[in-house]
Amino acid sequence: MRWLCLLLLCAAYLQGGFNKLSDFAGAVGEMRHFGLAPAWPLAALVIAGELGASALILSGFHRWLGAGFLALFTLAATLVANRYWEMAGMERFMAANSFYEHLGLAGAFLLVAWHDLQGPAPAGRR
Repeated sequence: MRWLCLLLLCAAYLQGGFNKLSDFAGAVGEMRHFGLAPAWPLAALVIAGELGASALILSGFHRWLGAGFLALFTLAATLVANRYWEMAGMERFMAANSFYEHLGLAGAFLLVAWHDLQGPAPAGRR
């Protein structure tokens, strides 16, 4: 059950990484859309980060590192993509919702990292 919960937590990053990998030109276009340069290397780093960090989390190998990376990545990405304070109307409403949902997601990854750094749970608390 724990692994399934971690899979659900990583689902957006796995889907995003595989989609960007299958349409690398689109991934580069996404970087350009948000004004990020150099777009090609950044797209490659995002793909490697999303898939690599998810693999760490799901495998349990340095789970704290993968979770910490995705927490920081999520915070950075939401600051770039969901700048609701610069918007108006429905666009602002939707971006604000996404912004705060991503803050919650980053918090969940920090919780995963914290739990992993605490070591194995006692037998009665797994």
